[in-house]
Amino acid sequence: MSDRERLLAVAAGLFARQGYHGTDIADVAKAAGLGRDALHRHVESKEALLYTISRARVDHVTGQAAAALGAGHPPEDLLRTLARGLLRDVADHRAEWAVFLREHPALTGDRQADVLAAHERYADQWRQALDRGVAAGVLREAPAALVPGVVGMLSHPALWDAPADPDALADAYLDALLGGLRATRPASAP
Repeated sequence: MSDRERLLAVAAGLFARQGYHGTDIADVAKAAGLGRDALHRHVESKEALLYTISRARVDHVTGQAAAALGAGHPPEDLLRTLARGLLRDVADHRAEWAVFLREHPALTGDRQADVLAAHERYADQWRQALDRGVAAGVLREAPAALVPGVVGMLSHPALWDAPADPDALADAYLDALLGGLRATRPASAP
């Protein structure tokens, strides 16, 4: 692990446990085993650490979603792939996701706007997947507010001790969602 990777992991752990505002940049440097000069060779500020941590996770799941959208999966399989990908990443990077979920409002200016835009791009990928299900006739139209709710539901386990199997949890969430969204066919007349 490089000094930069260790620095980001340590910062994420501290921000997750103590909060962004409760953690001093000197705490991060000390926990990472870096002096202030070495720290500043890797990152310009505490806010830059928060920004990098937040963008890394969102960018990762956005890349996974882009690959899934391009793979030609049937609509329900596509949604399951997105759900499992997000929950696996949450399970593997719990501290980083907790930091993103709790602390991204501490970002300012362009950094905050950039992180929110990146998250919106990810949410748009979910909207595209749902729209494919509607176009295929297997899902009914869902309100626009459903997408942030679904993404929030699937990322929220970063804030609690979720079960050890992220795929099982993703499937349970998705089964509940699909149960409410599947298109119903009118009963055939006798």
